[in-house]
Amino acid sequence: MIIEARPGAGSNIAAEAVVRAPADGYTLLMASNANAINATLYQKLNFDFLRDITLVASVARVPLVMVVNPLFPARTVSDFITYAKANPGKINMASAGNGTPPHLAGELFQMMTSISLTHVPYRGDPPALTDLLGGQVQVDFATLPPSIEYIRAGKLRALAVTTAIRSEALPETPTLADFVPGFEASASFGVGAPRSTPAEIIRRLSNEINLMLADPKTKARLADLGAEVLALSPADFANLLTEETEKWAKVIKFAGIKAD
Repeated sequence: MIIEARPGAGSNIAAEAVVRAPADGYTLLMASNANAINATLYQKLNFDFLRDITLVASVARVPLVMVVNPLFPARTVSDFITYAKANPGKINMASAGNGTPPHLAGELFQMMTSISLTHVPYRGDPPALTDLLGGQVQVDFATLPPSIEYIRAGKLRALAVTTAIRSEALPETPTLADFVPGFEASASFGVGAPRSTPAEIIRRLSNEINLMLADPKTKARLADLGAEVLALSPADFANLLTEETEKWAKVIKFAGIKAD
Protein backbone atom coordinates (compact mmCIF):
# COMPACT_ATOMS: atom_id res chain seq x y z
CA MET A 1 0.00 0.00 0.00
CA ILE A 2 1.28 3.45 -0.95
CA ILE A 3 -0.01 6.38 1.10
CA GLU A 4 -0.28 9.54 -0.98
CA ALA A 5 -1.05 12.74 0.90
CA ARG A 6 -3.17 15.20 -1.06
CA PRO A 7 -3.57 18.13 1.34
CA GLY A 8 -5.64 21.20 0.62
CA ALA A 9 -9.19 22.57 0.63
CA GLY A 10 -10.15 20.71 3.77
CA SER A 11 -9.55 17.26 2.20
CA ASN A 12 -11.53 18.09 -0.96
CA ILE A 13 -8.46 17.76 -3.21
CA ALA A 14 -7.87 14.20 -2.00
CA ALA A 15 -11.56 13.30 -2.32
CA GLU A 16 -11.79 14.61 -5.88
CA ALA A 17 -8.65 12.69 -6.85
CA VAL A 18 -10.34 9.45 -5.78
CA VAL A 19 -13.63 10.42 -7.43
CA ARG A 20 -11.74 10.77 -10.74
CA ALA A 21 -9.60 7.63 -10.27
CA PRO A 22 -10.21 4.30 -12.05
CA ALA A 23 -12.88 2.27 -10.23
CA ASP A 24 -10.66 -0.79 -9.84
CA GLY A 25 -10.15 -0.94 -6.06
CA TYR A 26 -6.55 0.26 -6.23
CA THR A 27 -7.16 3.92 -5.40
CA LEU A 28 -8.93 4.48 -2.10
CA LEU A 29 -9.78 7.45 0.10
CA MET A 30 -9.36 7.74 3.85
CA ALA A 31 -12.76 9.35 4.28
CA SER A 32 -14.04 11.09 7.39
CA ASN A 33 -16.87 13.24 8.63
CA ALA A 34 -14.80 16.19 7.37
CA ASN A 35 -16.12 15.15 3.95
CA ALA A 36 -19.66 15.29 5.36
CA ILE A 37 -18.98 18.77 6.73
CA ASN A 38 -17.56 19.96 3.40
CA ALA A 39 -20.79 19.13 1.58
CA THR A 40 -22.28 22.25 3.19
CA LEU A 41 -19.17 24.28 3.96
CA TYR A 42 -18.02 24.47 0.33
CA GLN A 43 -20.56 25.87 -2.12
CA LYS A 44 -18.95 24.88 -5.44
CA LEU A 45 -17.48 21.40 -5.22
CA ASN A 46 -16.85 19.49 -8.44
CA PHE A 47 -18.29 16.31 -6.95
CA ASP A 48 -20.99 15.08 -4.57
CA PHE A 49 -19.27 13.05 -1.86
CA LEU A 50 -22.20 10.82 -0.91
CA ARG A 51 -23.01 10.19 -4.58
CA ASP A 52 -19.53 9.84 -6.05
CA ILE A 53 -17.73 7.86 -3.33
CA THR A 54 -18.73 4.30 -2.45
CA LEU A 55 -18.01 3.73 1.23
CA VAL A 56 -16.15 0.49 1.87
CA ALA A 57 -15.74 0.22 5.64
CA SER A 58 -15.40 2.40 8.72
CA VAL A 59 -12.17 2.15 10.69
CA ALA A 60 -12.15 4.32 13.81
CA ARG A 61 -13.98 6.92 15.82
CA VAL A 62 -11.86 9.59 17.50
CA PRO A 63 -13.39 11.51 20.40
CA LEU A 64 -12.86 15.21 20.73
CA VAL A 65 -12.05 16.52 24.17
CA MET A 66 -12.94 19.87 25.70
CA VAL A 67 -9.65 21.04 27.20
CA VAL A 68 -8.67 24.20 29.05
CA ASN A 69 -5.43 25.64 30.35
CA PRO A 70 -4.99 24.53 33.99
CA LEU A 71 -4.97 28.19 35.09
CA PHE A 72 -8.46 28.72 33.69
CA PRO A 73 -10.94 28.94 36.62
CA ALA A 74 -13.43 26.33 35.37
CA ARG A 75 -12.94 22.79 36.65
CA THR A 76 -16.14 21.34 35.20
CA VAL A 77 -18.32 21.98 32.15
CA SER A 78 -20.94 23.53 34.44
CA ASP A 79 -18.31 25.92 35.81
CA PHE A 80 -17.28 26.78 32.26
CA ILE A 81 -20.84 27.56 31.14
CA THR A 82 -21.42 29.74 34.20
CA TYR A 83 -18.16 31.64 33.61
CA ALA A 84 -18.89 32.05 29.89
CA LYS A 85 -22.36 33.46 30.53
CA ALA A 86 -20.84 35.97 32.96
CA ASN A 87 -18.14 36.89 30.42
CA PRO A 88 -19.75 36.74 26.96
CA GLY A 89 -17.27 36.86 24.07
CA LYS A 90 -14.27 37.09 26.39
CA ILE A 91 -13.21 33.45 26.14
CA ASN A 92 -11.04 32.57 23.15
CA MET A 93 -11.82 29.19 21.59
CA ALA A 94 -9.00 27.65 19.57
CA SER A 95 -9.66 25.17 16.78
CA ALA A 96 -7.70 23.18 14.21
CA GLY A 97 -9.12 25.46 11.51
CA ASN A 98 -12.26 27.03 10.16
CA GLY A 99 -14.88 24.36 9.48
CA THR A 100 -12.94 21.50 11.07
CA PRO A 101 -14.61 19.04 13.47
CA PRO A 102 -13.11 20.81 16.54
CA HIS A 103 -14.47 24.15 15.30
CA LEU A 104 -17.94 22.73 14.66
CA ALA A 105 -17.99 20.94 18.00
CA GLY A 106 -17.35 24.30 19.67
CA GLU A 107 -20.10 25.94 17.63
CA LEU A 108 -22.52 23.13 18.52
CA PHE A 109 -21.62 23.65 22.18
CA GLN A 110 -22.39 27.37 21.89
CA MET A 111 -25.63 26.67 20.04
CA MET A 112 -26.83 24.22 22.70
CA THR A 113 -25.78 26.32 25.73
CA SER A 114 -26.51 29.86 24.45
CA ILE A 115 -23.02 31.08 25.29
CA SER A 116 -20.69 33.18 23.14
CA LEU A 117 -17.03 32.29 22.55
CA THR A 118 -14.51 34.02 20.27
CA HIS A 119 -13.26 31.57 17.66
CA VAL A 120 -9.52 31.60 16.91
CA PRO A 121 -8.71 29.23 14.01
CA TYR A 122 -5.26 27.67 13.56
CA ARG A 123 -3.69 25.50 10.88
CA GLY A 124 -4.15 22.20 12.66
CA ASP A 125 -4.30 20.90 16.21
CA PRO A 126 -0.60 21.33 17.17
CA PRO A 127 -0.42 25.15 16.93
CA ALA A 128 -3.84 25.47 18.58
CA LEU A 129 -2.67 23.32 21.49
CA THR A 130 0.62 25.26 21.70
CA ASP A 131 -1.24 28.52 22.28
CA LEU A 132 -3.64 26.82 24.70
CA LEU A 133 -0.66 25.61 26.70
CA GLY A 134 0.71 29.16 26.65
CA GLY A 135 -2.58 30.71 27.78
CA GLN A 136 -3.17 32.79 24.63
CA VAL A 137 -6.49 30.96 24.19
CA GLN A 138 -8.62 29.39 26.91
CA VAL A 139 -10.45 26.38 25.45
CA ASP A 140 -10.19 23.91 22.58
CA PHE A 141 -12.40 21.04 21.44
CA ALA A 142 -9.33 19.15 20.32
CA THR A 143 -9.06 15.72 18.80
CA LEU A 144 -7.82 13.28 21.40
CA PRO A 145 -4.63 11.83 19.82
CA PRO A 146 -2.58 15.09 19.77
CA SER A 147 -3.89 16.28 23.15
CA ILE A 148 -3.93 13.14 25.28
CA GLU A 149 -0.29 13.28 26.41
CA TYR A 150 -0.73 16.89 27.57
CA ILE A 151 -3.78 15.79 29.55
CA ARG A 152 -1.98 12.83 31.08
CA ALA A 153 0.95 15.09 32.03
CA GLY A 154 -1.38 17.62 33.69
CA LYS A 155 -0.47 20.36 31.24
CA LEU A 156 -4.08 20.61 30.05
CA ARG A 157 -7.31 20.00 31.97
CA ALA A 158 -9.88 17.80 30.27
CA LEU A 159 -13.40 18.91 31.16
CA ALA A 160 -15.27 16.38 29.02
CA VAL A 161 -15.09 14.12 25.99
CA THR A 162 -17.58 14.78 23.22
CA THR A 163 -18.66 11.23 22.40
CA ALA A 164 -21.89 9.77 23.76
CA ILE A 165 -19.96 7.42 26.07
CA ARG A 166 -16.74 7.87 27.99
CA SER A 167 -13.43 7.24 26.27
CA GLU A 168 -11.42 4.20 27.37
CA ALA A 169 -8.34 6.40 27.08
CA LEU A 170 -9.75 8.89 29.64
CA PRO A 171 -12.13 6.81 31.75
CA GLU A 172 -12.39 9.37 34.56
CA THR A 173 -13.39 12.20 32.21
CA PRO A 174 -17.17 12.71 31.88
CA THR A 175 -19.00 13.19 28.61
CA LEU A 176 -20.29 16.57 27.53
CA ALA A 177 -23.74 14.99 27.33
CA ASP A 178 -23.60 14.60 31.13
CA PHE A 179 -23.89 18.41 31.28
CA VAL A 180 -25.51 19.23 27.91
CA PRO A 181 -28.04 16.47 27.18
CA GLY A 182 -27.94 15.26 23.59
CA PHE A 183 -24.48 16.61 22.81
CA GLU A 184 -22.34 14.36 20.61
CA ALA A 185 -19.43 15.09 18.31
CA SER A 186 -16.55 12.97 17.09
CA ALA A 187 -14.29 12.38 14.14
CA SER A 188 -15.10 9.19 12.23
CA PHE A 189 -12.71 7.67 9.71
CA GLY A 190 -13.10 4.96 7.09
CA VAL A 191 -12.30 3.89 3.56
CA GLY A 192 -14.03 4.95 0.36
CA ALA A 193 -13.64 4.05 -3.31
CA PRO A 194 -14.77 5.56 -6.63
CA ARG A 195 -18.52 5.27 -7.23
CA SER A 196 -18.46 2.57 -9.94
CA THR A 197 -16.12 0.17 -8.15
CA PRO A 198 -17.55 -3.35 -8.64
CA ALA A 199 -19.50 -4.81 -5.71
CA GLU A 200 -17.24 -7.86 -5.42
CA ILE A 201 -14.21 -5.59 -4.93
CA ILE A 202 -16.05 -3.55 -2.28
CA ARG A 203 -16.99 -6.77 -0.44
CA ARG A 204 -13.43 -8.08 -0.47
CA LEU A 205 -11.95 -4.80 0.74
CA SER A 206 -14.61 -4.50 3.45
CA ASN A 207 -13.98 -8.04 4.67
CA GLU A 208 -10.21 -7.56 4.78
CA ILE A 209 -10.48 -4.25 6.63
CA ASN A 210 -12.83 -5.73 9.22
CA LEU A 211 -10.48 -8.68 9.76
CA MET A 212 -7.71 -6.18 10.46
CA LEU A 213 -9.92 -4.26 12.90
CA ALA A 214 -10.67 -7.48 14.81
CA ASP A 215 -6.95 -7.99 15.53
CA PRO A 216 -6.27 -7.18 19.23
CA LYS A 217 -3.03 -5.43 18.22
CA THR A 218 -4.99 -3.03 16.01
CA LYS A 219 -7.48 -2.30 18.79
CA ALA A 220 -4.67 -1.73 21.27
CA ARG A 221 -2.79 0.61 18.95
CA LEU A 222 -5.91 2.69 18.24
CA ALA A 223 -6.79 2.79 21.94
CA ASP A 224 -3.28 4.03 22.79
CA LEU A 225 -3.88 6.93 20.40
CA GLY A 226 -7.22 7.72 22.04
CA ALA A 227 -9.28 6.23 19.20
CA GLU A 228 -11.69 3.32 19.18
CA VAL A 229 -12.43 0.73 16.52
CA LEU A 230 -15.53 1.55 14.48
CA ALA A 231 -16.47 -1.56 12.52
CA LEU A 232 -19.51 -0.84 10.34
CA SER A 233 -20.79 -2.33 7.12
CA PRO A 234 -20.55 -0.19 3.98
CA ALA A 235 -24.27 0.61 4.24
CA ASP A 236 -24.08 1.54 7.92
CA PHE A 237 -21.01 3.73 7.36
CA ALA A 238 -22.85 5.47 4.52
CA ASN A 239 -25.83 6.04 6.82
CA LEU A 240 -23.54 7.49 9.49
CA LEU A 241 -21.97 10.00 7.10
CA THR A 242 -25.40 10.91 5.71
CA GLU A 243 -26.56 11.71 9.25
CA GLU A 244 -23.35 13.67 9.88
CA THR A 245 -23.93 15.69 6.70
CA GLU A 246 -27.40 16.71 7.89
CA LYS A 247 -26.29 17.39 11.47
CA TRP A 248 -23.35 19.64 10.64
CA ALA A 249 -25.25 21.47 7.91
CA LYS A 250 -27.53 22.83 10.64
CA VAL A 251 -24.57 23.98 12.75
CA ILE A 252 -22.80 25.60 9.77
CA LYS A 253 -25.93 27.53 8.85
CA PHE A 254 -26.66 28.50 12.47
CA ALA A 255 -23.12 29.86 12.99
CA GLY A 256 -22.79 31.36 9.51
CA ILE A 257 -19.51 29.53 8.88
CA LYS A 258 -17.82 30.11 5.53
CA ALA A 259 -14.89 28.24 4.01
CA ASP A 260 -11.56 30.08 4.09
